[in-house]
Amino acid sequence: MPFLPRLFSWIALCFCLLLGGCATNNVSLQEVRAFADQSAKLGGYAELSTRFRDTYAREQLYLPPAAEKIGRETDAKRRAVYDDFVSAQKAVVLYMQTLSLLAGDARYDLGDKLDDLGNGIKANLDSPLDQRHVTAYTGLTRLLTRAIASGYQNRSVETMVRDGDRDLQILLDGMLTLTRFYAKTHENEKKTILGIFDIEIPFANQPKDRMLVTLAKVHYLNKSSEYKILDKRYELAVQGLTKVSLGHQKIRENLGALHGVEVRNILSSYVRDLDMIRSGLSGN
Repeated sequence: MPFLPRLFSWIALCFCLLLGGCATNNVSLQEVRAFADQSAKLGGYAELSTRFRDTYAREQLYLPPAAEKIGRETDAKRRAVYDDFVSAQKAVVLYMQTLSLLAGDARYDLGDKLDDLGNGIKANLDSPLDQRHVTAYTGLTRLLTRAIASGYQNRSVETMVRDGDRDLQILLDGMLTLTRFYAKTHENEKKTILGIFDIEIPFANQPKDRMLVTLAKVHYLNKSSEYKILDKRYELAVQGLTKVSLGHQKIRENLGALHGVEVRNILSSYVRDLDMIRSGLSGN
């Protein structure tokens, strides 16, 4: 065969192998992409953050006058830290969206979401977030800014995970701490509101109070059902955040073997678990 045709054939073969290799890499990272997509949803955390912020609005009707002042002061403290709690979530979500983008074929701009991160978070005596979480938030947002502003040049799943894992894990730890904090606030609210009915209903034993007592019992049952559903949602939110943390740790531990069947199967199981948890959080 003449030299030039052989050369062109060799080049064509190399080109096909290159394309085939790229396709294989993209396919083999689909589990990373699916895990990042599910993690970005972080089911229930935003809703539970808002519920925490609005605790006083629900309690106010039930509080005795003597407790009003403390209730308003606590409400102001919750609202003061709410933005920090949400900012922590936004940083983790944007990291996962970026990771998903790097693990896939598409290239789109996440720059507009950088503006939505806010002005950072602060350590506060009224907040479970401490200086570790503040530092991690700063580190993760700087990483995201560099990656997104550069158009993801010189970025891959491996470098993103290697550079981001430590700060991400600390922020996820902060979100887990906050979710448990929300659950305690929820438990106090439940005891406050249902406790009023437990005390008042037995004393309303006159015939003229029968209709009032019936309505109170119906309301009590409705609130009890509402709180039982929420009890489960706090548990599921903790499970979801834990799965995200463990899944990302698994990626970090296997950066050189992300195409391996074992790692892909493990990530697929995390994706299924996160999907089930999200379904549980959205259902009643």
